[in-house]
Amino acid sequence: MITGSLRTEVDKLWDDFWTGGLSNPLLVIEQVSYLIFLRRLDEIQSLKEKKANRTGQPIEKPIYRDDQQRLRWSSFKNEDPETMFNLFIKPLVSDMSVFDFMKSLGAEGSEFGKHMKGATFMISSPRLLDKAVQTIDRIFEKPEYGLGSKDVKGDLYEYLLSKIASAGKNGQFRTPRHIIRMMVHMINPTPEDTLCDPAMGTAGFLCAFGEYMNQYRTEEFHKDAFLKHFNESMFTGMEFDPSMMRIGAMNLMLHGIEHPTLIARDSLSEQNSDVSEAFSVVLANPPFKGSLDKEVVDKTITNLVDSKKTELLFLGLMLRILKAGGRCAVIVPDGVLFGSSNAHKQIRQQLVEKHQLHAVISMPSGVFKPYAGVSTAILLYTKTNSGGTDKVWFYDMTSDGFSLDDKRTPLLSEEQMEDSFCQPEKVAEALFGKCNIADILLRWKNQEKEDTRERTKHSFMVPFQEIKDNAWDLSINRYKEIEYEEVKYDTSKEIINGKWDENGKCVEKGIKQLDQERMDALNELEELLG
Repeated sequence: MITGSLRTEVDKLWDDFWTGGLSNPLLVIEQVSYLIFLRRLDEIQSLKEKKANRTGQPIEKPIYRDDQQRLRWSSFKNEDPETMFNLFIKPLVSDMSVFDFMKSLGAEGSEFGKHMKGATFMISSPRLLDKAVQTIDRIFEKPEYGLGSKDVKGDLYEYLLSKIASAGKNGQFRTPRHIIRMMVHMINPTPEDTLCDPAMGTAGFLCAFGEYMNQYRTEEFHKDAFLKHFNESMFTGMEFDPSMMRIGAMNLMLHGIEHPTLIARDSLSEQNSDVSEAFSVVLANPPFKGSLDKEVVDKTITNLVDSKKTELLFLGLMLRILKAGGRCAVIVPDGVLFGSSNAHKQIRQQLVEKHQLHAVISMPSGVFKPYAGVSTAILLYTKTNSGGTDKVWFYDMTSDGFSLDDKRTPLLSEEQMEDSFCQPEKVAEALFGKCNIADILLRWKNQEKEDTRERTKHSFMVPFQEIKDNAWDLSINRYKEIEYEEVKYDTSKEIINGKWDENGKCVEKGIKQLDQERMDALNELEELLG
């Protein structure tokens, strides 16, 4: 996470856009993305030029031609605000403006450049553009900010994304980063995995998956075959919203993932019917609300789950796109776990009876505030096509390390949150009251010990047959046992007269004794007053 003066710089940049008349968070992030991308293009061109000078060979696939040098970041950032603004909006150089040049890029400009169709330049004044360019340049140039590291670049962009403070269309909202990390850790990625998020949004799951590989599979990056796989075929995202696609592509690029496969289409539609049994891992938080016309949904999905509800249709899609043996971690609204419609029962039966459902983690309703107050759960399963569910592990998460109100105040330090992921065995017990993540990860890795845990605890196992007998209900409240403690109240006589031991000594005062003491104190006060 970014802190201190870097956070202050980003907040100032945000305030500049706000006072400049651009208050929609998604639009601000889009415009910042364009500027960061332009700076990145200039960096790539500079690296190509240095290589050409060193080898004495011509520049390989130059991004800028000789007559387009004024369109480069290193050139226009030194112009006065009016000239810079005109370079962005008017075709003054080689019949192109800076913005038109950026939109014209294809594969040369990484995956981000492929999704520029429909991009709109929304910065309305030379002064705002100049302030934004100079702030971004200052942020990336200062050595103390460490923006040479893709981790810090990713954190910078994640901080920008955290400022999206309202739910979008079709139930889109940002998944908390620590919840994403927990799901990735539970999936335990391998170097051979191929990942898909069919509702990509800002690409948080893809970025976290890449971060996991960098942190826990470091030795693999020395192997050419893995590098090729990581850079070309490991990551796939699907998103039908062009704005979210551009923001997600930029997020990936700043996390060091420049060539993912990004599919710009509705993943539930017949247009996407060609994607089947293609991935070994699916991680997602699909839209929770809304319903679709069955006519536009791919028939292979409705054959699995006969419904119009997006949250159910996405579960059907995930089963289709996973390879046999593939693993999935997906966030669903609580209604999916206990809904009584035929479609709800149908998809739950599919997961439990025809595949291997491993876990249901019930999360508190405040996890997605301030976006929404809906209660949610995480399902983890393996696609087998032949069953395999013996017992399902249930966990009742009561705290995720943040307050569960709209403010979402951190209850842990950054170091404690990091320890929850890196060494859960050391901090699980100490942090349990404030954050269950370490406990979840620890118990997930040691499930053999969960068989004997009572159902009054935070986690326990439920056998297949019991779930079947309960109409495939997966809500934790169906199986959790509440421990009642007998409360013994004083009798009316004891409340009035007090409690006395066998020796006639008062051990607990009653109303009579307390009333007498009050009267004695009042009489004493009257005597003192004369």
